[in-house]
Amino acid sequence: MISKQQCVKLNDGHFIPVLGFGTYAPDEVPKNMATEVTKLAIDAGFRHIDSAYFYQNEEEVGLAIRSKIADGTVKREDIFYTSKLWCTFHQPELVQRSLKSSLKKLQLDYVDLYLIHFPVSMKVGNVHHQLYLTFFIISCT
Repeated sequence: MISKQQCVKLNDGHFIPVLGFGTYAPDEVPKNMATEVTKLAIDAGFRHIDSAYFYQNEEEVGLAIRSKIADGTVKREDIFYTSKLWCTFHQPELVQRSLKSSLKKLQLDYVDLYLIHFPVSMKVGNVHHQLYLTFFIISCT
């Protein structure tokens, strides 16, 4: 179980660990590294795991979490998993489908927190990193 001293109590009574492990990696990093480093993070004591559709490594992160559950290191309720809705799925009819897709890739029953990744909607199909980075850089200058 997560120590309450290392968490913040949310308004619904649940707790969120104050320190999370982010799973984003550039395209040059092999996807299987996400599995290995997430397992190491859980072994090191991280209980908040942060990922997203945009990172394109949900299968690998899910595998790591399930592996650590299977070997008895943690229970599912010990992990606080955060995922994010990508900018091309902001349309109301796409939100639930996007979450279900992430859950299927993760092979988990639920996420603990589902955020809007970036508060600007984009056309469906524009998921490439370069487009995102170009948009972000232009909008910040």
